Amino acid sequence: MYARITHVQTQPDKMDEAVSIYRDSVVAALKVQKGYRASYMLSDRATGKGMAVTIWESLEDMQASESSGFYNEQVGKFAPLLTAPPVREVYEVSVQA
Repeated sequence: MYARITHVQTQPDKMDEAVSIYRDSVVAALKVQKGYRASYMLSDRATGKGMAVTIWESLEDMQASESSGFYNEQVGKFAPLLTAPPVREVYEVSVQA
């Protein structure tokens, strides 16, 4: 399995809006993607820092969600709220408990 981590910086007073977008729009879109397994959104309301973690069955499935434009479309939903460009990282899931 693989994890994609997207770090974001939002305006602190816009965190509730960012959480709503992720919960109500992004999660629904993720659920129909091939190989998608789980997602988490972590946020620090005081600083506006957050990260989205998505878990994928394979590296190929995760990469397909990027090459299809799906990833950029989802990130674009947050554009008006961001104060810096998002930072994407990819990791292999070495242990799942």
